[in-house]
Amino acid sequence: MRPVLRLLPLPLCIALSLQAHAADDMPPNWGLCPVVDVVKPFVDAQAVPEGLNIDNTQQETEIEGDALSGTEENPVFNGNVTLRRGSQFMGADQLTYDKQQERYTAEGSIRFQGSGLRMVAKRAHGDQATDTHTIEDLDYQLLARRGNGGAESVTMTGSMGALIGATYSTCTPEQRHWELRAHRIDIDTDEGFAVARGATLRVGKVPVLYMPWFMFPTDERRRTGLLFPSISNSSRNGFDYRQPIYLNLAPNYDATLSPRIMTSRGFQLGAQFRYLVEGGKGTLEGAYMPDDDLRDRDRGMFRYTAFQNVATHWQARANVNWISDTRYFEDFSSSLDGLSQYTAFSEIGLYGRGRGWDAAITADHWQLADYTLSESDLPYDRLPRAHLSVDRPLLGLLRWGVNAETVRFQHETEPAGSRVDLKPWLSLPLRGDAWFLTPTLAYRYTQYALDDALAQSLGGSSPSRGQSIFSVDGGLFFDRETRVKGKDYLQTIEPRIFYLRVPYADQADMPLFDTQPLTFSWGQLFRDNRYSGADRQADANQFTVAVSTRMIRQSDGRERFSASLGQIHYLDASRVFLPGEPITRQGRSAWVADANYAPTDRWTFGASYQWDPKFNRTDLASVRARYLLPDQGVANLAYRYRRNALEQVDLSFLYPINDSWSAVGRYYYSLFDNKALETVAGVQWDSCCVAVRVVARRYVHNRAGDLSNALMFEIELKGLGSAGQDTQRVLRRSVLGYNRDDLYLVPPQTATGQPSPPDIDDDATP
Repeated sequence: MRPVLRLLPLPLCIALSLQAHAADDMPPNWGLCPVVDVVKPFVDAQAVPEGLNIDNTQQETEIEGDALSGTEENPVFNGNVTLRRGSQFMGADQLTYDKQQERYTAEGSIRFQGSGLRMVAKRAHGDQATDTHTIEDLDYQLLARRGNGGAESVTMTGSMGALIGATYSTCTPEQRHWELRAHRIDIDTDEGFAVARGATLRVGKVPVLYMPWFMFPTDERRRTGLLFPSISNSSRNGFDYRQPIYLNLAPNYDATLSPRIMTSRGFQLGAQFRYLVEGGKGTLEGAYMPDDDLRDRDRGMFRYTAFQNVATHWQARANVNWISDTRYFEDFSSSLDGLSQYTAFSEIGLYGRGRGWDAAITADHWQLADYTLSESDLPYDRLPRAHLSVDRPLLGLLRWGVNAETVRFQHETEPAGSRVDLKPWLSLPLRGDAWFLTPTLAYRYTQYALDDALAQSLGGSSPSRGQSIFSVDGGLFFDRETRVKGKDYLQTIEPRIFYLRVPYADQADMPLFDTQPLTFSWGQLFRDNRYSGADRQADANQFTVAVSTRMIRQSDGRERFSASLGQIHYLDASRVFLPGEPITRQGRSAWVADANYAPTDRWTFGASYQWDPKFNRTDLASVRARYLLPDQGVANLAYRYRRNALEQVDLSFLYPINDSWSAVGRYYYSLFDNKALETVAGVQWDSCCVAVRVVARRYVHNRAGDLSNALMFEIELKGLGSAGQDTQRVLRRSVLGYNRDDLYLVPPQTATGQPSPPDIDDDATP
């Protein structure tokens, strides 16, 4: 006999659809959840290898029991009855099968496992002829993810199913902090959607949300519908409600519309379009506000990011940004990043990379995003720019290369021109087990074709410059094994000397398109030019003396201590400098020092310091400390000082009070301006399946230094989703280490090296 049991995992379908809505960068924290089987494993159920997809309809059915009675046409199996078919298992006290009618009835201690769940029920019956099956009075547990619940009955006919009186939660039955209930759920697994009627979300015993009718997907196929809304209130925007609407347009592209109401500003419509094609993908997004009541004008933004592979070694990329006005980032950014962005940067280009070479043809544009500046303060657009870098072996140990660039500069208010910059070089890298020595000889040639207005002011239309560049970089590696407090370490001492010689060339007749002095730092001790861009090549006759030391724990390779100290000695005073730039005189540069110390796996200290002996002054100082508390807690303290620029203290923490409660906060204060830049204080309550966060925030929201207040509330039903503001995103920015993985990540940059644009406040985070 072949009784077919197509037991559809209806509660699992609910869980899958809700998980898709709840996706986030930070997965739910299940640390407070004990591993408890709501439905105990069945010792007689067969194990199915993970990832193995079995078509049960093509498998033979095996029925066993302690006793067989009845007739040949109506056999009755009694005692420890088991039915196995492919990956499905059913156990019962009794199973009766009617061969003529093709009907079966199972009673007593029904146990079923398959299709990603395990369930127990009181009875089950079905009709094989019509492929109709019913399981009654059941409890279930999901196997591939957290989730459990119950139902009065499950009825299936082919791919259609109905779940009556269903519940779902990721909480244990003993601590039912939240539960989803529905009177009826109709599911079509072929089409991949379900319709729930009379659904209620309960937090504790209190119903908080009622939905008389809603449709949701039951598998990985995307479906058009509503996403979770965002609600907030702030002194800047007033009451703020955003309702995302997801549009599943095709398998490889979709869109999301986001109508939004801000009582202090008005109505805004946001939209995002995503596409995925072979070898590439892209995102197109924008927002439009017809009339901002606070600014009395239309507001909007547009952003397009994409890449497309066009050949084996070539890729096209786009990063296009546009804003309607110079206050847009300030008004709609949800962090201090909006105040630091004075431009909206756009770039498109074709990039190539191969063995020993990389090249690009690009075009970029800058848009003003700071109302306190004028168009003349913007950098020059490069329309277009082409560059090529080559690094290849020549003969034996010799290597050769070239850095080449050609650019056409344009500007709205300033005269411009074109530039060609060529820098071929030859190097002989020599290395041993404990030393290295690398002499390098280069020649840099730069020529311009200037517009008439600029040519008249500089005295010529095609100024040029040619300079040789010679450098020698050498160092030694000393190491020894040592033992400290019973642990083995490898200690290194690494002295390094760098000599640079660049003859002087008069560059007074050359323009300044994209060149600025580099911020003095450790890396600049070993560069052949103290400027960015090619408009100036500094003359030099100097050598750098530096030394580094490290203590590396042998057991795991962790660096417990490191320190570096270096200084440039100028044999001749530099004659090339920019307007307003201090002249590099003969003598010595500032000392550059950097140290990091981790006395334990929890404590980390760091310090950076620059001291100028010529003026007996501190140019830069930075001190930082971090302590990793138990249970994912963290405390950070930092002090930053740069002469005539900033002086700040920054304290942030995530402090676990107990297993459920934790406090979070930040105090970011500018001693230079004598004002707080951001203050955050909040509490979090976490349980196995629910988390609640309440955060108060006071922060600078415009360039005038005005402060804005916000009170944020979020409740997260783990495995279902969250309601309220995205407090985790704000806390993740404010408290380094709020998510432990962030401690080991480098802040993302765009492919061009430009800072990523600030996050626009599109999710109700004030």
